[in-house]
Amino acid sequence: MKLFLILGAVNAMLAVMLGAFGAHALEAKLTERNMLNVYQTGVQYHMYHALALVAVGILLGKWPASALLNGAGWSFFIGILLFSGSLYALSNTGMKFFGPITPLGGVAFIVGWILLIISAVKA
Repeated sequence: MKLFLILGAVNAMLAVMLGAFGAHALEAKLTERNMLNVYQTGVQYHMYHALALVAVGILLGKWPASALLNGAGWSFFIGILLFSGSLYALSNTGMKFFGPITPLGGVAFIVGWILLIISAVKA
């Protein structure tokens, strides 16, 4: 179980990082980026991290006193609010103001995955 939890958390963290790379480094190379795609990205990351929250909840049943797991859960939740929330707002309003908020949510997601990795290693 521990090995798969670590592998899953590392790969999820990499997915967030690769998603950020694609959105920023490849943006000029990729054509036609419309607001529906922006919205879909928000939904996709929202679902991934909602499932991560469920996993943290289940794991807290096994390791109830884990501050690292609690930190991971809050990081995932804050990431959902900032990352997905800003993409939802950007796609629905077109206001570019929301764009710079999105990477803060990505950082929160990455922090959550790192905390989950550390929790699994220490378990």
